[in-house]
Amino acid sequence: MRFVITAAAAAMLIAASALAQNYGGAAQPATPNASTTTNTAPATAPGTTANRNAPSNPAVKTTEGNNPGAPAAGANSFTEGQAKARIQARGYGNVSGLTKDAAGVWRGTAMKDGKSVNVTLDYQGNVTVN
Repeated sequence: MRFVITAAAAAMLIAASALAQNYGGAAQPATPNASTTTNTAPATAPGTTANRNAPSNPAVKTTEGNNPGAPAAGANSFTEGQAKARIQARGYGNVSGLTKDAAGVWRGTAMKDGKSVNVTLDYQGNVTVN
């Protein structure tokens, strides 16, 4: 009888450990000296990309600098107020005349260093002067 109870208890511990390992719970080792290991696969295999369906020019959240090739055409989700605030945060004043063109790029005028300049803001948040 004692053997049956011990075997049942061991089976429950093994099942609970496997369940916790599969669902991320914290399980206690079956024996005091046993160590648990976590087997995790790398995010991507060397030489492959994480998501083959991802856009080739994804949106980027940055506080400084632009991506090469800015302004990038794409669906722009910035509102006019957000576009103006983003341009002002980059050091431009008197931002006005903002309109979104067919490529999704906000275009307008602003002042920088006492000069009037044409500014753009793309869907990635890149501010450029042209």
